[in-house]
Amino acid sequence: MTGIDLEAFLDTHGQLAAAVAGLSEEQVKWKPSPGSWSVQEVVSHLVDHSIVISFRIRDVLAGTTAQLPAFNQDAWVSGQHSNQGRISDILDAFHTILEYNSLLIGRLSGEELGKTGVNFKGETVSVKDIIHSFTRHVQHHLGQIERVKQEAKGALGAV
Repeated sequence: MTGIDLEAFLDTHGQLAAAVAGLSEEQVKWKPSPGSWSVQEVVSHLVDHSIVISFRIRDVLAGTTAQLPAFNQDAWVSGQHSNQGRISDILDAFHTILEYNSLLIGRLSGEELGKTGVNFKGETVSVKDIIHSFTRHVQHHLGQIERVKQEAKGALGAV
């Protein structure tokens, strides 16, 4: 396999787990405002994103000519009541999907990683691009989690 940092891809779970470690249920579900996401909703969104990129990768590998799907992230988060339930279950789902995808990624040749499809923006993207984009996306949301935690510190006390 060439050009994929599988370790960085897999490490996203550990980074998420560390970001939420020690937070109370109240802290993970606290929202800075009604229209913003809680820490738990951010993690739930990343599970949703994992599901979507799983489909996109497999669709590209299958040689689809259809445009790769977008998804309405806010509607997915609110529609599935993401702030209910337990953060541990959400992290477990993220980890399971991540591991399953890593098994596929580890089997791909350089040629397969270079296969392309057209994303929802009309841009040509490769399997490799999709994987890199996912890892960067998680990093973006880790920053969001830290910002929410800092705001929660002022609203709820020590975080």
